[in-house]
Amino acid sequence: MSYAPDGQQQYQPYRPAPEGQYRQPRPPHDGPPPGPPYGQGQGQGYGQAQGQGYGQGYGQGPDQGYGHEYDYGPPQPPEEPRRRSRGKRWLIAGVAVLGLAGIAAGVMYHFEIPPFTDKGSAVSFGQPAGGGGGGGGAAKQAPNSKMLMPTGPAADFKNAQTLPDGTHIAVTTLDGKKSGFKGKVWVWAPKEYNDPKFAKSGFPVLIALPGGAGYPNNYWMGTDLGLQSSISKWYAEGKSKPFILAMPVLNPGPDDKGVYWDGSDIPGQPKMGTWLTDDVPDLMKANFRTIKSRDGWAFMGSSTGGFAGMKAVLKYPDRFKAVVASGPDIVPDSSLWKGHDKEKAENNPELLAKDLIDKKGPDVYIAFQVGDSESNKRTLPDVQKFIATYGNKGPVHTSLKVIPGGKHNAKTYVPNMGEGPIQFISKVMEGPVE
Repeated sequence: MSYAPDGQQQYQPYRPAPEGQYRQPRPPHDGPPPGPPYGQGQGQGYGQAQGQGYGQGYGQGPDQGYGHEYDYGPPQPPEEPRRRSRGKRWLIAGVAVLGLAGIAAGVMYHFEIPPFTDKGSAVSFGQPAGGGGGGGGAAKQAPNSKMLMPTGPAADFKNAQTLPDGTHIAVTTLDGKKSGFKGKVWVWAPKEYNDPKFAKSGFPVLIALPGGAGYPNNYWMGTDLGLQSSISKWYAEGKSKPFILAMPVLNPGPDDKGVYWDGSDIPGQPKMGTWLTDDVPDLMKANFRTIKSRDGWAFMGSSTGGFAGMKAVLKYPDRFKAVVASGPDIVPDSSLWKGHDKEKAENNPELLAKDLIDKKGPDVYIAFQVGDSESNKRTLPDVQKFIATYGNKGPVHTSLKVIPGGKHNAKTYVPNMGEGPIQFISKVMEGPVE
């Protein structure tokens, strides 16, 4: 096989020495490429005159150069190169160890393994972690106080995320006593909640509902949408109350084949309406300093969550006062209502609004916001029709923010809440109160 281009000298194949001739082993140090076999004459170099070595520097007489002798010239000092090589190996090994340590730390953080993360650690929100009572060491309230002390028992909250301001998004699994449904609820309290200045104050609660499946997570609990940090920012700007957030799952299972539960008690199905309007508020009252009256209770939601929040406020105006409804459905449309027309009508916001107007109250406040590029082209006209028919007539107070270029998603809705809707409901809400 040739290893050189045409016209250039090629290496010769190996041939054994004639019998009786000694074969010199190849020198251990780097040398020139092999030519004819060793032992082809005394002192002979590589195809050159007798007594010459390779080139002019390796032997000048018989038995010198690369002939029969083991004289390879002065030994090369190996210590320094080996020392450098050993240093390189240590450096490479150190980098590898650090890399593996970084990977291990990342894995431990992802899977919530201390001490690389505080995820999964107990969160008490001002109460002793795992305590059974609701007092949390705070002073007892006066009989005429607007604030409701935590009633207990304290839930087992685990940290899901620590925000830059030191506040926590925590999660618990709630076994709903009234609905019979068991699911996750995420909660967050603004930093003011633990401020000594507000130690005797009750805070308003905003129950935030997602759109889509709303199972097994509630997407408002993710910090990428910025709802929690926005609440703090809006409060600092004087636009919003310092709401405590409750973020429950919306549905009891995935919305396979478009099945969802309309945040309602559909006969034969898990009682998601009772879960949202009874069990979740009871969880918040058990663990936080809240407000006794409906003036401290509101909803917000997008899409199906907007529908469920609006329906809850219209159906239970004695418990909830306001809602921010973003891109909502206006009427119930789950396929699970089939054969249950009476119950479906009892959960229809249009009929509930009409009934509330006929009863002359109590007052409720609905802040709509809709993008003008919603995927469902009926969303904006349906909201406008609802406002024209029921809005600002008697106890049903409405506002509408149309978002230029707005899409049907939470990333559109959150920043625009701070430009009208959150102010609209905050003006009629109370808190913090003593």
